[in-house]
Amino acid sequence: MRSPSEPVTGQSDPHTVVDVVIVGAGFSGLGVAAMLDRAGFASFVILEAADDLGGAWRDNTYPGCGCDIPSPLYSYSFDQKADWSRLFARQPEILGYLRDVAHRRRLVGRARFGRRVDSARWIGAEARWEVMTSAGETYRARFLVSAVGPLHHPAYPDLPGIDSFDGPAFHSAAWRHDVDLRGKRVAVIGAGASAIQFVPAIVDEVAALTVFQRTPPWIVPKADRPFDRRHRLLARWFPPYRWWVRERLFRIHEERAAGFVSDRRAMAKTEALARRLIERQVPDPDMRTAVTPDYAVGCKRLLVSNDWYPALARPHVQVRRGGVGEVRPGGVVGDDGVEVAADVLVYGTGFDSQNTVRIDITGRGGVTLAEAWEDGNQAYLGTTVAGFPNMFLMVGPNTGLGHNSQIFMIESQARYVVSLLRRLRRRRADSLEVRPDVQGAFNEWMDGRMAGTVWQSGGCRSWYQDPRSGRNTVLWPGTALAFRRRTRRIRMTDYRVERRGSGDARGGRSR
Repeated sequence: MRSPSEPVTGQSDPHTVVDVVIVGAGFSGLGVAAMLDRAGFASFVILEAADDLGGAWRDNTYPGCGCDIPSPLYSYSFDQKADWSRLFARQPEILGYLRDVAHRRRLVGRARFGRRVDSARWIGAEARWEVMTSAGETYRARFLVSAVGPLHHPAYPDLPGIDSFDGPAFHSAAWRHDVDLRGKRVAVIGAGASAIQFVPAIVDEVAALTVFQRTPPWIVPKADRPFDRRHRLLARWFPPYRWWVRERLFRIHEERAAGFVSDRRAMAKTEALARRLIERQVPDPDMRTAVTPDYAVGCKRLLVSNDWYPALARPHVQVRRGGVGEVRPGGVVGDDGVEVAADVLVYGTGFDSQNTVRIDITGRGGVTLAEAWEDGNQAYLGTTVAGFPNMFLMVGPNTGLGHNSQIFMIESQARYVVSLLRRLRRRRADSLEVRPDVQGAFNEWMDGRMAGTVWQSGGCRSWYQDPRSGRNTVLWPGTALAFRRRTRRIRMTDYRVERRGSGDARGGRSR
C-alpha cells in the first residue's frame, strides 16, 4: 500500500456492470463512496478524470493555497483528523488527509483514474445508466452520482488580445510552478479568494506586481495559529475533546447565517471588523478608497486574510481599480487605456460555477441535462433532477454555503442519497425520479427565500448568480442545520418510484 502522501492509480475492465457509478474523487465523491460502503452497498466504482484523487485540493497548488474554514470542521465527521497542524490548514495537509481517508477506507481500489466521463445515457428498458469514459470503457450502472464539484472549471475572462501575450500566462488553478517569478513584472487579473492568498505569497519574489481589481472584496482578519502540543494530544487521545472543538466551531459559524439570510443588522459587527482591518493596515487614504467595497458585507464571498492589505501596500505593488480593456504582447491595458508592462500574467478569476457538470447526460425521453438546465440549474434539495431517474448530484444547485463548512452539506447529501437507495432496496424497486411539480415548488420556495438575502439585495453581482437570469443557483438560503433537517427525513411521495415490468409507477409513503 502506498503512503498517504503518494499519488494513487487504478485499473479498470471495459463493459463493467456495477450498482453505482460515482463521477469524481474529491471530497464529495469520496464522502458518498465511504457512506455507501458503510451502508453495505459494495458494488460501486469511482471514475476520476485525473491521475490522482483530491478534486479542488489536488488541482489548486498555487502559493499560499489553504482553507478559510477551520480545519477541525473541514473534515468528515465520521473520519476526523486529530493532528491538524494549524487552525486553518494549507492545501498539502488537506490533500494528505483525503489520501489518508481513501487509503484507510480502501476506497483507492474502487477508483479508476484517468477516466474522464464523456457521456451517460438512461436506458429505461433496463433501468440502468450507460456511462462512457474517455478510455473507451462502458459502465452499466443502476445509479449515477455526479460528484464533479462546483469549483472545478477555471473561468477565463473574455478579453481582446488574450492570446497575444508574449510571456507565461496561467490561471491560479493551474499554477505554473516551472515559471520563475523572481525579478519578474507580474500582472494579476482578479482580487478574489485565490488572489488574496497567492499575491502575499509571491510579493517578495517579484520585481513589480499589479493587481487589476474590478471590485474589492470585504475581508476580515484570519485568526490562524498553529495547534499546540496540548491540543494535539487531547484531540488524539480524548475524542470528546475533539468533538467539543468541532461542535464549538460549528456553532460559531452557524450563528453567522442570519446576517446573510434574514437579519442584515447581524452583519454590523462583521462590517465594523472589516473596516477596522482596512484602517489598521492601509494608512494611505487613496489606497483605502480603492480597497473599500461599495456593497453590503456578504453580498460577495466574505474573505479572511491578515496579509492581503500589507501586500498591496508594498512600494512595488499597485492596485488598478476597474476592469481590463485588453491584453497586449507586453502587458495589460486597463479600461482607462493605461498599459501596464508585464512579463507574467496570472488569472485569479475564479471558476465557472454555472456550467459545472460538463458531461453529456441524457435522461428520460432523450432530454439532456443541458436542455433541462437551459434556463438555469435546478434540482430538488440540490440532489435529484426531474427527468433523470436514479441520478444524484453532490454539491448540486443551491447547496453551497457562505458561512460554514461545505463538508457538513456533503455529508447531509450523502446520507440522503444512501437513504433513498435503502428505500429502493427495501421496496425491490428499480428506479426513482423526483416529481416535476415537487422540484418546481421547491425552487419557487428557494427563489422566494433568496430574494431577501444579502446575496440578491446587497448591491453586487457575484459568481453565485446565473448571468442569464440573475438567480442565485449556488448557495443554500439558510443554516446548514436547516439543510440537514430537510434531508434527514425521506419523503417518498416526492418521487415517482417504478418497478420494471410491473406497471407500477407511483410515489410512496414516507416511513
